[in-house]
Amino acid sequence: MKIKKPQPFTFEEGERAVLLLHGFTGHTADVRMLARFLQKKGYTTHAPIYRGHGGAPEELLEVQASDWWEDVQAAYRHLKDLGYEKIAIAGLSLGGVLGLKLSYSLPVKGMVSMCAPMFFDNNTQLTKGFQIYARQYKQVEGKSDKVIDDEVKDLLANATTLFQELGDTITDVKNHVDQIYTPTLVVQAEDDHMINTDSASYIYDNIEADNKQIKWYQDAGHAITLGKKKEEVHEDIYQFLELLDWS
Repeated sequence: MKIKKPQPFTFEEGERAVLLLHGFTGHTADVRMLARFLQKKGYTTHAPIYRGHGGAPEELLEVQASDWWEDVQAAYRHLKDLGYEKIAIAGLSLGGVLGLKLSYSLPVKGMVSMCAPMFFDNNTQLTKGFQIYARQYKQVEGKSDKVIDDEVKDLLANATTLFQELGDTITDVKNHVDQIYTPTLVVQAEDDHMINTDSASYIYDNIEADNKQIKWYQDAGHAITLGKKKEEVHEDIYQFLELLDWS
């Protein structure tokens, strides 16, 4: 079965723009509902798809974690090229990590970090997430359980380098969040079993922004932009954006 690949999107509305960044193994569906919500509120939104994402899990093994940093910088420039000078960022999971890096590397109006990991755990969280994604993708392809088991086993055996690069990226950002002075909202699901939830407190405690907020969501999981608390998350992000200095 051939699976249609998701695409990047840009929803143009107002002069205020929000760059939306998806998670590891995810794609633009992670943030599409948030984008449409913000568009109705007058915000322009743009969401890229990082290299290796949005297709078969084997494609992830053909890229490097450094490619994703290049991709989010290109997405920022895309908004600039369209004429948007006022840009905020909202990122989920890996998107939050990369968004935090953008926040101390380039001029942004504000940053929303959603369930972003700061403590790398190769053997549990990352491996589990990759396994789930790979298995689900292959099930949609219509493969048998035996074939899926064998192919996922091979994928994990070949993913060590990529996982290490991703871990290095997370650790590097963790070591630099004290260089963030832009207003920041830290969003964290209490029932997040994919990352160490102490990450949220670490981000909040160590960024140097005068305007910083943290909010925990009960009965919410890692994919917080898609779960049953998504409407509350969307509204909180909108209220945060409304309080930023967009001048």
